[in-house]
Amino acid sequence: MLIGERMSHPPITIPPEMNVHDALALFKKEHIRRAPVIKGGKMVGIVSEKDLLNASPSPATTLSVWEMNYLLSKLTVAEVMTKEVITVTEDTPIEEAARIMADSKIGGLPVVKDTRVVGIITETDLFKMFLELMGARERGVRVTALIEDKPGALAKITKAIAEAGGDFVAFGQFTGHAAGTKLLTFKVAGINKDTVKKVIWDIVKEVWDIRE
Repeated sequence: MLIGERMSHPPITIPPEMNVHDALALFKKEHIRRAPVIKGGKMVGIVSEKDLLNASPSPATTLSVWEMNYLLSKLTVAEVMTKEVITVTEDTPIEEAARIMADSKIGGLPVVKDTRVVGIITETDLFKMFLELMGARERGVRVTALIEDKPGALAKITKAIAEAGGDFVAFGQFTGHAAGTKLLTFKVAGINKDTVKKVIWDIVKEVWDIRE
């Protein structure tokens, strides 16, 4: 799956001359936590809710509410935004965007086409995809099992489940704790827990968890 299929578009953007107070109000109204900063049709930065909040006076300040509002009205997004922005394109794989966000410790990436911002992908979008991949909203028998990391191991499991009348609604493979192993998590519909346990018991190395 590619970014273009899951990004939020059109993105909510803000101008660099907007003051911090108005930007915070916009974030609250639109329920967003970051926005590309656009000037003359081109992206000049990105600003997050954290950037805006960090620019606000501390709750322990001795300034009056009028003094605080005055200061915030003078402080602009351009002064608190991040100018060097990491971006992706519409044809970037979802997992690559997730890797970039994890490695860079950021919560969102603007999606660009040529020099134009066409969308944004966020950690919330990735969480929603994870729910779908793991079948979180689907009913079925959920299994976590340790398997050997070798050709044909997955085929044996999928064949056994299919021959028993099961239908996979979710399937995920993760790094095992020991060398030469993989941790497999899947959800199956159409057969009960006892049947699933029976057909995979002699195929997997170890069943860690099985539940309906």
